Amino acid sequence: MEKIGYLEIRITGTKGNLELKPDTLDIRELMSVLEQSENLLFPNEKKDRPIISYQLEEGSVKHIFKTSIQAIIGFNAVIAQIDTTKNIDFLNLNTAKAIESFQDTALKKNFKFNISTSLEETTDLIIDRSTRFIRSEALWADAEFYFYGKITDAGGKDKANIHLLTEDYGTLTVDTSKDILEQLEGNILYKSFGIRAIGKQHSETGEIDKKSLKFVEMVDYSPKYDQDYLKSLRTKAKGWLSQINADDWLNDIRGGYDT
Repeated sequence: MEKIGYLEIRITGTKGNLELKPDTLDIRELMSVLEQSENLLFPNEKKDRPIISYQLEEGSVKHIFKTSIQAIIGFNAVIAQIDTTKNIDFLNLNTAKAIESFQDTALKKNFKFNISTSLEETTDLIIDRSTRFIRSEALWADAEFYFYGKITDAGGKDKANIHLLTEDYGTLTVDTSKDILEQLEGNILYKSFGIRAIGKQHSETGEIDKKSLKFVEMVDYSPKYDQDYLKSLRTKAKGWLSQINADDWLNDIRGGYDT
């Protein structure tokens, strides 16, 4: 059986005259912590991640997230680096956004976050009004991208977008206007396309902010094996190769030296 560890996020503070505790924690505040904690532990593809179990405890409010000890060991190293450098620019985008979310709540509501793990030599990362864990905006620049893959969904009642399944980045969600979707001819679902998009990219690591992607245009893309085209290329090559003297060609490649 896989060994289990845990991430603890303890939040202290007040809400008006009331001390912060599970009974005074709003469901939206709870949902925010749940979402950001998943991003802390597993910032990338979440499809095959280990199970994360959860419990809420007094004191003032303790959020306990149990999961694979390997993930906990890795996360402890991350918060140790944050605590040492007082900087989050080096983090994966989703992890950085999670830390920023806690920092934003600390500033707005005067809450104090104490983030630690079950390891004996755990780092205690403190986020409160005195800290400034915010990414440097200069590191994120506007960029243009070409993505290729299969469209798995398109549309949306309020906010239209296209879901593109790619080999390199998983499923990307690209914001798209309804007018553009209406102009596309035929059924585009489960067909391969290229999409030109704009978004934010980290100027040092090259990481793409997947939530910033906006549609520019559709690019014709046909990755299928075209046997007739390859056959025509071979036919053309045969005529050219038949005119070459093999011995002269080899001597030329060798630079005129005998072997």
